[in-house]
Amino acid sequence: MEGQGGKPADGGNGGRHDRHLLRVPVDRQADDKRRVDRIHKEIEGAFRALRDIDEGVSIFGSARVEEGHRWYELARETAACLTHHGYTVITGGGPGLMEAANRGAAEAGGLSVGLNIELPHEQEINAYVNRQYEFHYFFARKLMFVRFARAFVIMPGGFGTLDEMFESLTLIQTHRIEAFPTILVDSEFWDPLLEWVDRGLEDNGLISPGDKEMLVVCDDPEQVCKHVMRASERQRAAAGATPSRGSP
Repeated sequence: MEGQGGKPADGGNGGRHDRHLLRVPVDRQADDKRRVDRIHKEIEGAFRALRDIDEGVSIFGSARVEEGHRWYELARETAACLTHHGYTVITGGGPGLMEAANRGAAEAGGLSVGLNIELPHEQEINAYVNRQYEFHYFFARKLMFVRFARAFVIMPGGFGTLDEMFESLTLIQTHRIEAFPTILVDSEFWDPLLEWVDRGLEDNGLISPGDKEMLVVCDDPEQVCKHVMRASERQRAAAGATPSRGSP
């Protein structure tokens, strides 16, 4: 069941319960049943809230970057470009570059989705989200980022952003998703990571030759949009669907 604003009706104490679950090895069966019920309701509610999104793009980035920074403007412009081409922008719904992406989508007249998460320090949904859903479980939220997206756009960010990036690469590498670009925005920021992937991982045989090609690097919003549109067409073709409007 959903509460007002797309929030699960059975809100909770967030991190305290999760710390107990992840640290106490023996638990009561009744507690496990309640968790399974809550997980089911959370995922079912999110599917219901997002079901009409066919052409989505999930955009990730730091919550700590403020308006006026070039990354903020780059995220805003990228989201606006995607919106003009008919895509729904999906973010974590928080501040910083998430806000910038939601802002670009909303200002361009598009659907601007925020998938918020309960945190020990309360994260407020940003003002530019026009559809929201709140999660307790990280894994349920991560499922929705992939399920309703044609691509991931990765702006500069910290551990959370890197987590989403590497998870998408794992899903691509293991063929769980196909023709799904992981687009890194701002080559200057990402070059050191790509160098480590090349020298630290590929040169030592820890990934297959060519695996790093799963990462696409862009510096311009139009480049991002073109990669997304090409990927969307490949995905639709594989599913036997008709081409989307605005494709090159």
